[in-house]
Amino acid sequence: MKFKNFDELLGLVRGKTNRIVVPGANNDEVLTACKMGVDNKIISGGILIGPKAEVEAMAVKVGLKLDIFELVDKADYAEMCNLAVDLVKAGKGDFLVKGLVDTKFYMKALLRKEVAAVAEGTVLSHFVLFELANYHKLFAVTDAAIMISPTLEQKAKITRNAVEMMRQLGVELPKVSVVCPVEKVNPGIPSTLDAQALVQMNRDGFLKNCVVEGPYDIYISFSKELAAEKGIKDASVPGDTDIALFPDLDSANPVYKCLSYFGAGMKSATLLAGCNIPVILPSRTDSPVTKLHSIALACYLKDAAKVTA
Repeated sequence: MKFKNFDELLGLVRGKTNRIVVPGANNDEVLTACKMGVDNKIISGGILIGPKAEVEAMAVKVGLKLDIFELVDKADYAEMCNLAVDLVKAGKGDFLVKGLVDTKFYMKALLRKEVAAVAEGTVLSHFVLFELANYHKLFAVTDAAIMISPTLEQKAKITRNAVEMMRQLGVELPKVSVVCPVEKVNPGIPSTLDAQALVQMNRDGFLKNCVVEGPYDIYISFSKELAAEKGIKDASVPGDTDIALFPDLDSANPVYKCLSYFGAGMKSATLLAGCNIPVILPSRTDSPVTKLHSIALACYLKDAAKVTA
């Protein structure tokens, strides 16, 4: 990876032109994140969409100066999201930052065929990049917010999304752990059968540019020593996981929130994967710091996409 932690990431994107578009900008947390972005010189301007009087009042409250932003007065959530996507696709902004709008409106705006923000046959998935004091590198968790109960085919697409994201961040061959409750294939535990199939897809070249192993539990995924205790040796993923792929929303979302709440020295960034524009998808309860790191990650990916284009 091109950076070892979020502090390094902030240093890499500081001082560049990064224009944000925020639907639902009438939100203290997102405006606080915007102020932090301006103060850290990673936001150079943008468009704030929402009830104008509320946005102005909240900006005063958090100390955000609005002179570098354009304000668009709208109250309807769906209209806010549609306009935000249209503005980014038209080149009026560099990436989207979700404010006080429901995710369903955000997703519907992105999935409109006429804006072509999502390639046909692609699924959108949630990508969280974590930094923890007790793990030696940044790693991703997916999918903790979008796909409720993905099929095997959808899991393969979620994996591709996460792998592509990691490769843009400089990880040439991401190591993917297919996380399950147990490390042995069990016909009574469907997630282990999917794990076995995903590993075979990787071996057959259907899932490229990555190493996929599993089924692995959490211990095996993140500790080579604990993997050895469970009899797993000569594998490359245990203790060096780049991407933890979870079976479904019921497993991924609680892990994401537990790490966010209890994780030692936790820092994180949350994005939407599978879209051809950088899209920030934090929870409404995520801290302004998480939103700041998400903005920084979107800044980095915006420039990385230009290099590979």
